[in-house]
Amino acid sequence: MKLTSKQRAFLRKEAHSMDAMVRIGKDGLTENVVKSLLDAIDSRELIKVKILQNSEVEKREVADELALRSGCELVAIIGRTLIFFKENEDKPVISHELRRI
Repeated sequence: MKLTSKQRAFLRKEAHSMDAMVRIGKDGLTENVVKSLLDAIDSRELIKVKILQNSEVEKREVADELALRSGCELVAIIGRTLIFFKENEDKPVISHELRRI
C-alpha cells in the first residue's frame, strides 16, 4: 500500500501519543528486532521503533532495511524514532480510517 502525504500525516498524528514498542540498541539491527517488529505490528498496524543513544547505526539505513525485511511502510523518521505501518487485513484497526482519507 503506497501512502499519500495526507495518510502519512494522519499516521504521524496517530503515532504521536504512542510509546516505542521496539528498541534498537548497541547490537544494531538483529533478527530479534525484526521479529519483535513483526509481532507487534500484527496486532497494532502502527508502531514506533526507537534507536537508542548507544546504537551506532545510521537511522536511514536501519529504516530502509527494516521496511524491506518486514514488508512495512516507513511513515516517518523523527529524530531517532521510526514510525512504521503495515495493514492488517484480518483485524484492521487503523486501516478503516486510513482508507477514508
